Amino acid sequence: MSMNAPAGGIIGHWLQSFREFPPRQKPGSFNLDRVMENETMNALLKEIRRNPLLWLLVFVPMVFVAQKLKHDAHTLLFVLSVLAIVPLAALLSHATESVAAKTGDAVGGLLNATLGNLTELVIALAALRVGQYMLVKASIAGAIVTNTLFVLGASFLLGGLKHHVQEYNRFSARMQAGLLFLATIALLVPSAVSQADSVMVAFTHKLSVGLALLLIVAYGLSMLYSLKTHRELFASAEHAEDGETPWPIGLALATLAGVTLLVALVSEVFVDSVQKAAEAFGMTPAFVGFIVVALVGGAAEMASAFSGARKNRLDLSVGIALGSASQIALFVAPVLVLVSYFIGPTPMDLQFWPGAVVMILISALTAALVTNNGRSTWFVGALVLMVYLIFAMTLYLLPPRAQ
Repeated sequence: MSMNAPAGGIIGHWLQSFREFPPRQKPGSFNLDRVMENETMNALLKEIRRNPLLWLLVFVPMVFVAQKLKHDAHTLLFVLSVLAIVPLAALLSHATESVAAKTGDAVGGLLNATLGNLTELVIALAALRVGQYMLVKASIAGAIVTNTLFVLGASFLLGGLKHHVQEYNRFSARMQAGLLFLATIALLVPSAVSQADSVMVAFTHKLSVGLALLLIVAYGLSMLYSLKTHRELFASAEHAEDGETPWPIGLALATLAGVTLLVALVSEVFVDSVQKAAEAFGMTPAFVGFIVVALVGGAAEMASAFSGARKNRLDLSVGIALGSASQIALFVAPVLVLVSYFIGPTPMDLQFWPGAVVMILISALTAALVTNNGRSTWFVGALVLMVYLIFAMTLYLLPPRAQ
């Protein structure tokens, strides 16, 4: 009995501690939601401290302050808005990677391209609302060419500098190139008809609406084909390196919602100031839309594609680059045509200037050529980047009247 008494006292004290769980805390002081919130904020703050690119987030509030105090300083607002959009796009990229962590590279690339294109879509809608159709069309064409040539070429280059030879699913890449070629035909027809005959504006608008609907249907069929009926053909090569730990799903979704809202607000400042700032910098409107807007709006895709290539996840990089380009050509551009009937001053058509159509066509053919064998090296990426630089130099030196 003398030995059981101490044991019974210890067990009784141990059981008593559970009546006020957690021990030594006042009732109601333990809050699971508060703990999860602290962990979420710690994860976000850790990412900001780790990634120097996210330090540019300080420019986000500066944009709105400058807009209130100096709304006529277009050059300043342009620079600040560019510096603010870049880190927001990087946050959007990391969040989409976290959401797509369990879906695989094929679906993950589609999700990243879709959410990454929110930046371009928001910028285009802001320009569409004020009737800047030249900027909208240039940004559409520029986004297609930038993703097809710059993002794809830079991914091949950066991945090839770290890995001797990289492999990816060529079937998926060729399908995306085929979709780009289809979109090029749809963009070529209105321009070719208008050049051959003196057609009426009403005919061009009706033709553009019909083409927009056909492109949306084609894009929907491609999603059904790649994600449902023939999903096995789009399997990724299993040779990727281990990546970073993804964010919690709650943090990723909250970041997607918050960043999308901030991008929409900053994009309005960007669109309002870009034309005046372009004149100050000596840039033509076509160069601004084709190169500047496309590079700024595509920052999210670029961050994910380049990171994937360095980690030997080239299927993700190719899926983002070509998937984003085909999505803009077959979905974003047609949607903008249809939406222009509701929010634009006048309806927008799919009649692009011939030079833009030629660049899109060359981009689609280049993508089909370099993705023919499903293997890549750094030199292939360098060649693709050279094609993009030729286009950029041409647009920068081209007189405005020639555009």
